[in-house]
Amino acid sequence: MEFDLTPKFAQKLFEGDGGAYYSWSSSEFPLLGETKVGAGKLSLRPLGFALPHYADSSKIGYVLQGSDGLVGMVLPNTREEVVLKLKKGDVIPVVQGSVSWWFNDGDSELDVVFLGETSKSYIPGEFTYFFLSGTQGIMAGFSTEFVSRAYNVNKDDANKLAKSQTGFLLTKLQDGKNLPKPNKENTNKLVYNIDASLPDVDIKRGGLVTSLTEAKFPFLGQVQLSANLVKIDAKAISSPVYTTDSSVQLIYVVKGTGRIEIVGINGKQVLNTEVKPGHLLVVPRFFADAKLAGGDGLEYFSIITTRQPILEDLASKASVWEALSLGVVEASLNVSAEFGELFKSKIGKNKIIIPPEQLISS
Repeated sequence: MEFDLTPKFAQKLFEGDGGAYYSWSSSEFPLLGETKVGAGKLSLRPLGFALPHYADSSKIGYVLQGSDGLVGMVLPNTREEVVLKLKKGDVIPVVQGSVSWWFNDGDSELDVVFLGETSKSYIPGEFTYFFLSGTQGIMAGFSTEFVSRAYNVNKDDANKLAKSQTGFLLTKLQDGKNLPKPNKENTNKLVYNIDASLPDVDIKRGGLVTSLTEAKFPFLGQVQLSANLVKIDAKAISSPVYTTDSSVQLIYVVKGTGRIEIVGINGKQVLNTEVKPGHLLVVPRFFADAKLAGGDGLEYFSIITTRQPILEDLASKASVWEALSLGVVEASLNVSAEFGELFKSKIGKNKIIIPPEQLISS
């Protein structure tokens, strides 16, 4: 079984006065379809407005930059629009089938990357959007007669409803448009700033790991995904890890550079490559991966396709090697008792991220 795990940059799908939308195509990145995950990126210029829409996939949005974003949502089985404020570092779950609109109310660009699962999507590996309005919106798709009768208006007004919005996907609003203000209580409940959260792992000169599950952020449970923000300091390395529950990890490189190695079936190295900001990577189920940060460090945001991920690492004091008895380690590696003891003593000093000076001293 062959896998092409080469990281990919997004392709521009649309650009207009209001901004741009980028996506990763499953035809260009087949592994997305095979593992049933997908990604996209929304870039809104000041006054940029993403028309109301819903999608066939659940996903998590992570705000890469911007300080005055707005998102309005109508969740399934509700009749209430919730308006939330967005800023850099925010995590916002987007439930499959929920209607949302997005607006940049600031004076600098608002960028949001979306990572999600596509097991129920029309095109595995991609998000399919359905717009309420615009040139490719649902309103424009129905006949004048149906629009007129459904909304109880005359035919002229039906045409106005269906055809007044000439934008597609994104548009730029004029100053003075009266959009609703965000609600602080709803924002606190439905948005989580992972950048400002206390990390679960903080290793001096090694890096930070902040994990996010529904236990910490209950609304995340509605998309049945979990998330991680990892910051690896310069020249530090992360312990090789794998998921034990058949979940898939989807990684977006936020900043910095580094190298990633992934080992798969039959111990075959399936990836050994440099990564850069904007790269998207997939770690298939049960495959082990490790990352080595470059001179400027490495930061990435990732999702795992389960609500409660179970990760096993292979090089820290919490690893399976540490748990195995010395005799089993000796027999498995075909080494002497002395070397087996040395190996276990080295592991006993390691954490999930290993600082560069610890590597040198080893």
